[in-house]
Order: sequence, then structure tokens, then C-alpha cells
Amino acid sequence: MLSNITLTKPLIFFDLETTGVDIAKDRIIELSVTKFLPDGTQETKTRRYNPGIPIPAEASAIHGIYDDDVMDAPKFSEIAKGLSNYFIGSDIGGFNVLRFDIPLLVEEFLRAGAAVPFDASTRYVDAMSIFHKMERRDLTAAYKIYCGKDHTGAHGAAADVQVSAEVFNAQISRYGLENNIEALHNFCNNGNEIVDFAGKFKRDESGEIIFAFGKNMGKPVLKERNYLTWILEGEFPFHTKYCVNKILMGEL
Repeated sequence: MLSNITLTKPLIFFDLETTGVDIAKDRIIELSVTKFLPDGTQETKTRRYNPGIPIPAEASAIHGIYDDDVMDAPKFSEIAKGLSNYFIGSDIGGFNVLRFDIPLLVEEFLRAGAAVPFDASTRYVDAMSIFHKMERRDLTAAYKIYCGKDHTGAHGAAADVQVSAEVFNAQISRYGLENNIEALHNFCNNGNEIVDFAGKFKRDESGEIIFAFGKNMGKPVLKERNYLTWILEGEFPFHTKYCVNKILMGEL
């Protein structure tokens, strides 16, 4: 499917359906993954999970998944370690994955005690980032513009992940973008290194980690250790707290 991309290692596109949009509190109820391999083959896996909390009616109205549909499904914690291993060594892509899917998935991995399968070598490409820079609409509109098709399965994880991959592939050709993941990672992230997936920190031009929110925005994090302690004690995503601990131990 990714005829416009040259892969040097696996590229995973994935999509989540969840109980809501709060990264720190909501849970995954469906996950679909397509792994594209450098030899041109691909494999897709889709599974539902029992979130352990009621699915709000407003969420069910969007994705069509109700409590009864996942009553007998496994909990995410039961498969977290195996799924983490499946992601290791792959670059990551999707539609809106940088702002939502990746941060929430990382929260679920950490909540389950599984290793986070992303490291400094992981590259992230987001079809929505490209789309918003070029067209600024949603996935359904992107599919129509780039692929000339109607997205009839919107808000189903399997359909969304296939459509987002097709859109991403078409964008490479349409905009003459470099067809390698390293360059596309830099394009999607404005050349910035990702620190925490919730975006509470970033690096300045010198590479120093600074705050990206609140009253200390723009300040070096190590000059505001009390603020870091406040984050550890507050209602922040697990991965943000994980990064704070790494910063305080001098490992990030």
C-alpha cells in the first residue's frame, strides 16, 4: 500500500477507539494495528478490550462500541507486554497519533507495568500533521481529497487505520515530500525532539529541556525543581511523570 515510501525498518500505523479523550483517565476499548514491512508486505491486527470502566454514551455514539460489546473482552493489561514487544523496533504513524493515540497508548502501557516500546530511534509520522499544514480538515475530508474516496467506516479503528495509511501514502506524492521516515518525522514534528507525549516539555535551540506550559513556560526545567515536584504530585499523565523522574535523575 505504501508505494511512495521507502522503508528501512517496519512502520506501524495504528488507531484507537476509547472511552473518551482524557489521556490521563480514559481507556482503550479497540486498537487496530497495521505493520508495514520493508519487503512490501503488511499485517493487520484488530482487538477490543474491556476498559474496566463504563463506556460513556457520548463515546459509544461516535464509535458504536457499548459495554456489552466488550464485556467478555480481555483487559488491556493482559496483553500489554506482548503488544509492547510487537511495537519494538518499528517507526510509528497514523492520523492524530502525536496528540492523542500515542500519549494514551503510552499511559496504558505504563498503567499495565509494560515497557514503553518507543525510544530515541523511533520516528513518528502523522498524516494529520501533514494534512493540517496543507489543507486543515479531518480524516474523512483528507480521504476524499487525497484518495478520491468516501470514508464510509469512519470511527471504526480498523477502517480508520487503513484510511489514514492511504492518506499518508498519497500525501508523499502530492506534496513531493521526501520518501523516508526520518525526513517525514522531522516534517511532522517541526524538527523537534519529542520529550513527553503530552507535550508538557520540549527542547530549546540548544537542546535543553524547557517547560512548554503554565507559568514557567520557556524556562529550563532544572531551574524549577519545585514545579517538577508539583507535577509528580498532580494529575498529570504517567508518561509526563516518568519523564520528570528521568529529568531529576539526570537521565533525560
